[in-house]
Amino acid sequence: MDQFTPPVTRLIEEFAKLPGIGRKSAQRLAFHVLDMKGNDVVELAKAILNAKKLTKHCKTCGNLTETDICNICGNSKRDFSTICVVEDVRDIVAMERTKEYKGVYHVLYGTISPLDGIGPDDINIRNLITRLSDDVIEVILATNPTIEGEATAVYISRLIRPMGIKVTRIAHGIPVGGDIEYADEVTLLRAMEGRREF
Repeated sequence: MDQFTPPVTRLIEEFAKLPGIGRKSAQRLAFHVLDMKGNDVVELAKAILNAKKLTKHCKTCGNLTETDICNICGNSKRDFSTICVVEDVRDIVAMERTKEYKGVYHVLYGTISPLDGIGPDDINIRNLITRLSDDVIEVILATNPTIEGEATAVYISRLIRPMGIKVTRIAHGIPVGGDIEYADEVTLLRAMEGRREF
């Protein structure tokens, strides 16, 4: 990297830390930023800083929000008797694209993965159990169809089933090893419609 000045090298290295960005893409992004007008660079930097500073987790479900409660949990038109459990906030965005699911969500922020040292206490399961009340009729387990996602779904279903709450698992319209956030709307809709008791 001797051909670049230290500030450009640092910019490339920072871009390369982003997921899905290789060395060449990082260089392209760095040079794009260098070609931008000064005010546009300032606005980009402000947008990044503001997003980081002003975004927090919903106290109810774990979704991203600017306030204590996200727009889904704060929407009285949602069906609070159904909770869809997802691994990540991006999965909520994917599910909402179907425009069919009217319940609320719960974000785990990961899955149980003993090989990686992640146990049930390391993800947002305890808050899910706390949310369950007499008003909750169904919990939909929408974790990814991976070994970790399946293990997490089994663990959660064993905790919830004795409470008398219906536990369902989304159907496998999503390929095994795939991520919900990359599935198209039709696949997600079929997966939701074909969910089964778990």
